[in-house]
Amino acid sequence: MLGFMQSPDGPLTRLRKSHEQSVLGLLRKHGPLSRAELGSHSGLSRTTLYDIVAGLVEGGAVVASTPPVEVRRRGRPVEKLSLNPNAGEAIGIDFARRAVHVSAVNVAHEMIGSASEAHASDLTWVQRVDIAERLLGSLGRSSQDDASVGRPPRRGTLGLDSLSAIGVGVVGPINDPGSADAHALSIDGLPGLLRERFGVPVLLDNNTRLAALAEAVWGAAADAGDVLYLRLSHGVGGGLVVGGSLHRGMYGMSGEFGHITVDPDGAPCECGGTGCLETVASIEAVLQRYRSAGGRAEDISAFLTAAASGDPAARTVLERVGTDVGTVLAAVCNAVGPGVIVIGGELAEAGAALTEPLEGALGAHVMPMARHRVRVRHATLGEAGSALGGIALVLHESPLLSRYPQPVTEELA
Repeated sequence: MLGFMQSPDGPLTRLRKSHEQSVLGLLRKHGPLSRAELGSHSGLSRTTLYDIVAGLVEGGAVVASTPPVEVRRRGRPVEKLSLNPNAGEAIGIDFARRAVHVSAVNVAHEMIGSASEAHASDLTWVQRVDIAERLLGSLGRSSQDDASVGRPPRRGTLGLDSLSAIGVGVVGPINDPGSADAHALSIDGLPGLLRERFGVPVLLDNNTRLAALAEAVWGAAADAGDVLYLRLSHGVGGGLVVGGSLHRGMYGMSGEFGHITVDPDGAPCECGGTGCLETVASIEAVLQRYRSAGGRAEDISAFLTAAASGDPAARTVLERVGTDVGTVLAAVCNAVGPGVIVIGGELAEAGAALTEPLEGALGAHVMPMARHRVRVRHATLGEAGSALGGIALVLHESPLLSRYPQPVTEELA
């Protein structure tokens, strides 16, 4: 992507890179700008700005254009500068428990595409990487497919040779892969496998934490500086944005909300604990509770359909789950003080049947001075969330990552 701007890390180089990032950030925020407008926004001197812009244009990160003849005013046309959407792509991959999700954006942060494929939980990493490579290839073929049916090719066709890194989300703590739960494979060797396939370094992190990052950058919490994200899926986990910065924790354990005890006398959890939130709020736990109450549902989709149709057993299950989730989140809120709670994952599709009891538990347990300040929102990025978080990790341009530890990386030899 922007690898052409990298150089030895001296003071002048750092200053120039700072100016370059400032100009790129302004173009990303405001869209096409003239040099005069860039100067006004950036505060850079005319000489410095012109030098920075010239380098960015020469390097291909920025393109210059003039308005079409039909929209020009009298006088000399004003040249506009904008990000070059074809300067490169960033790729994110989410290796979830039972699916692979991929997303790609261009250097202008325009979405090129996303794709997903479900799979059995016991696939090897080689098989999962095969799926990821095929899905990414389908994004790359999109413009050819458009042309074959007479549509104009879409901008930003995927070019894997322009990648500088890939951001990857995996299940479980990444600093201790051997302790990952039974649904997740050990990640030993995964970065090397991906590096061999794509020829670039790999940035690896917990996938629910990456989903939190994505929702805070592009999604439901883009306007908030303190965010708690919770995903209710085959596993239960999340992430925290505290003081405008993604929080990882010393051992990469931040956001393990699924392993907070909700019932000391409850079922054993795969983490070794008892009565964890995951034992009552994961998809498998919810389906088991529903079936025990006489309901019939082969999967989460059937359960959600039953709940939407007013099935009393399904509604009762969701009320209990929502209360348990809200009780746990209230404890986290009292400790961390987020302004926004984002609920994602398949179970969140239950809507008000889940969130109303959840908000009721928050109201009952969050400290009185704060309970009316916490807003609950539905995640907006869907299955692409973690993959988009991987992209944010690669771009590393968000202030949310300003104090974030360097993720696990395997550099090219």
